[in-house]
Amino acid sequence: MKICYFDDFKMGVVKGDNVVDVSAVVKDIPHTGPHNLINGLIERFDAYRGKLEAAVAKEAGVPLKSVRLRSPLPRPHNIDCMAVNYMEDGTRSEPAPINAFHKSPSGVIGDGDTMVLQDIPATIFEGEAELALVIGKRATNVKAADAMQYIFGYVNFIDGSARGLPPAGNTFYQMKSRETFAPMGPFLVTADEIKDPQKLQITLKVNGVVKQNFNSDDMAHKIPRCIEWVSSIHTLEAGDVLATGTNHRGLNSFMDGDKVELECEGLGVLHINVRDDLKRTWSRDTRLEHHNKGLEGVQTPQLTGKYAPAKK
Repeated sequence: MKICYFDDFKMGVVKGDNVVDVSAVVKDIPHTGPHNLINGLIERFDAYRGKLEAAVAKEAGVPLKSVRLRSPLPRPHNIDCMAVNYMEDGTRSEPAPINAFHKSPSGVIGDGDTMVLQDIPATIFEGEAELALVIGKRATNVKAADAMQYIFGYVNFIDGSARGLPPAGNTFYQMKSRETFAPMGPFLVTADEIKDPQKLQITLKVNGVVKQNFNSDDMAHKIPRCIEWVSSIHTLEAGDVLATGTNHRGLNSFMDGDKVELECEGLGVLHINVRDDLKRTWSRDTRLEHHNKGLEGVQTPQLTGKYAPAKK
């Protein structure tokens, strides 16, 4: 089942190229807004699944292209993101030590929304293509062998990053937790629809050009281990999001006017826009392309605009 929010946060279920409004089916779930309505549904899904399926069977719905899709998870309680969690196409000799960071829920935006690049001295802005899983029930000290039963579903996730901010070493919080830096959607896809989440092709395009193209089988620490480790640090609740990391070799600059598309196989396509009022520019090279040209640094340098390095 593909669950979504649309227009003024009506809850919907996708039916082919249409969406069926199921707001009436879930209205009795205790909630104060769309953010905890979806959590309540996840917690009670076994009781509501049949009702949702019956409602969808009776209605044709309206075309998806006629509605405004919203993030299916408007304000998760936790967004945890795995760090350096890919083998980078075999270029890493061994997995990096398992690590993660917390991303602010206020960064969530949905399909068709805009990532805003703030007036800060970042050396580059990037967006990382990621498969994210959504927790289905309270998870504390979960064993890897049991971890998959705690997954409700999956969602496309872009991890926005403002890299190189001063002072050196003061990194993840100010780099990762900015407003609009957690796009996700367009749908929340229930786990039963994804045969093997460890074998999904993940593709990110910028202005129609493929920049990231990798498979989730390249994860260094697989999904069960990620859940085991994160749930040993803090309790995960229904509706929490755990993003599983990215292959960094395809990372590239995000700039004003960019149209970005992320597709994790089976999860639909997440579209976002990028806005930078300063109109800064960078090379379009990916990290891999930059490296293969023998150029200095990991990322491409800023070319023009405020904060661009002085030309020698």
